[in-house]
Amino acid sequence: MRRIVWLLETILFFILSIPLAILPYRASMKTGEFLGLLLFSVWKSRRRIAIENLRNSIEAKSIVISEPIEKIIKDNFKNLGRSFAEIIKISYGLGGKIINSVEFEGIENFHMAHSKGRGVILVTGHCGNWELMAIATPLKIKKIAFIARPIDNPYINRFIEKVRERHGNTLIYKKGAIRVIMRALKKGGCIGILIDQAVFSSEGYIIDFLGRRAWTTKMPALIAKRIGSAVLPIFIHRTVRGHTIKIYPEVELSRIDGENAIIEDTRRFSEYIERYIRYHPSEWLWIHKRWKRSDS
Repeated sequence: MRRIVWLLETILFFILSIPLAILPYRASMKTGEFLGLLLFSVWKSRRRIAIENLRNSIEAKSIVISEPIEKIIKDNFKNLGRSFAEIIKISYGLGGKIINSVEFEGIENFHMAHSKGRGVILVTGHCGNWELMAIATPLKIKKIAFIARPIDNPYINRFIEKVRERHGNTLIYKKGAIRVIMRALKKGGCIGILIDQAVFSSEGYIIDFLGRRAWTTKMPALIAKRIGSAVLPIFIHRTVRGHTIKIYPEVELSRIDGENAIIEDTRRFSEYIERYIRYHPSEWLWIHKRWKRSDS
């Protein structure tokens, strides 16, 4: 029964995605925005979570906005829709204009860190079109191994895998990832990790995030401390001309010892995501339950 459901989902995915891919660029982006607004209207549970997350962050005085909460969340859904349309066009080999629109800042920061020979950990979050960042980065900098969770539908997952790996990147799935990551870094490789999703207590620590307690992965801090890899924050945001990817300088690790050092470094990495959200509040994934289990 599950396989039948997966097949039906896959057929529906291609029926909807092919027309979106072949539309002219502007029409495709408008359609993406429409799909985002449609989700805003019908996906009431996630809309409610997004509005509540933003409102709580404002009440915690960790973010200041100049527009109504609902407008920012509506723009957030529109951004998700545009991002989906962009990835669909790229998936079918029709996204050259989108990839070419990506500009880079701070490439020298990457080269400086990579020259140390201990590997580079790129930390980021679900900001802007993060899938586009993963696709565009190896074309200008270096192939990356990204930590990912497979999509539940295996047929759609295979399609997405091919897109993510098209320009030389590799995927490392979370289960058993530590050994693979450390082996790659010791060879001077580059690992990309999204660090803004809630994890279980065995996988991280509670730190302050936008004024509230949130479980945050300890993986990048733990690995960097253990083998001396450089950690660089990297983010993408939407601009008038397309997208800009910014690579920040290497983050200096804490000089204290033990577990407190891992907690402190985790907090430092997470601060870059907070800063991104303050500058681009409509481009972060507000629909995620970022603060779940943090009161336990």
